[in-house]
Amino acid sequence: MSRLLIAAGIALLLAGLAWPLLSRLGLGRLPGDFAVRRGAFVFYFPLMTGLIVSAVISLLLWLLRR
Repeated sequence: MSRLLIAAGIALLLAGLAWPLLSRLGLGRLPGDFAVRRGAFVFYFPLMTGLIVSAVISLLLWLLRR
C-alpha cells in the first residue's frame, strides 16, 4: 500500500510540473471540452482532453509491457 501511495504522489508531482507545458500544447481547450458559465459559477469538463490523455497513457503502458 505504501508503494502505491508513493507512486501516486510522484505521478501527481510530475503532472503538476508538466501542466504549464501541456497548457501550451492546447490540452484543455480542445473541441469536446465543455465549459458552462452561469454568472459567477463555472463548470468545466475536459472530456476530449481526458480521452486523449487516457489513450496516450494506455499506449505507453502497453508498450512497456511488451
